[in-house]
Amino acid sequence: MNNFVAAIDCGTNSTRLLIGDGATTAERHMRITRLGEGVDATGILSEEAISRVGKTLREYREIIDSYQVKKVRMTATSAARDASNANDFFDLAEEIIGVRPELLSGIEEGTLSFMGATKDLDLENGPFLVVDIGGGSTEFILGDQEVQGVISCDIGCIRLTEQWFEHDPPLPEELTSCLSIVEGHLDDVKREIPQVMNAMTFVGLAGTVSCTAAVEQGLQEYDREKIHHFRLTKEAVEDVFRTLATETKTERLDNPGMEEERSEVIVGGLCVLVKIMRSFGFKECLVSESDILDGLVASIISQGQQ
Repeated sequence: MNNFVAAIDCGTNSTRLLIGDGATTAERHMRITRLGEGVDATGILSEEAISRVGKTLREYREIIDSYQVKKVRMTATSAARDASNANDFFDLAEEIIGVRPELLSGIEEGTLSFMGATKDLDLENGPFLVVDIGGGSTEFILGDQEVQGVISCDIGCIRLTEQWFEHDPPLPEELTSCLSIVEGHLDDVKREIPQVMNAMTFVGLAGTVSCTAAVEQGLQEYDREKIHHFRLTKEAVEDVFRTLATETKTERLDNPGMEEERSEVIVGGLCVLVKIMRSFGFKECLVSESDILDGLVASIISQGQQ
């Protein structure tokens, strides 16, 4: 008998699954499902978006059943926080998976992401600034052994793309406006967590960061071992940003490492990543493929041991 548990994260841009026991990962999957598509403008989750996530959850249910997992924890984040009809999605998700999604606050989301991202890091390289660039929000978490400060900002790759980019590629003035908005949020981070300027290591999470690392390395297909703990220099981030921001969506797909589903929103995410490195003075970003899913699995296991 195994002791596997399952974690599902229903994010604004992707729906992801992790099955493991804390020491071993049995399955890790990610699908771009765009739950948050249009939410910023309409305030609701569209039927099409809910259906896309439902299709992926049915696929995940089959995988979960094949492992006879002990417990499942499913969470929802920014898009569901912003949508007035989130319960319509929660009803469907509960019907498919058997547990109801937990609507995480930005603080809860950040704390779990920090737990997952730092579990294998050397404390001598702390304090860490862990940044989770999502589709609708970005969480900034400072800490070493424990979290010292968390703030969630309403900037993410989908939200920024829908709010600021009307052209493909974005016009220079659209990029300038987007970067300015991000800078304002970073000022909030500095004010709320002043110790952030003392962070020794910048750890970047989620699809924007992973995709940037893949493009920088020219990976023809996803390779977790080559992305996890890859060090993205500021120069590399600036170079990828300049390239992708001046290309059309179709042209971006010619870059090895670029995922088709992410090509439309990657520039919005890069506006966050590049601004963090400029504003906080980081020379590099440590890419982590361990994130909120790993934090969720760890939380399930710790609860079971209590």
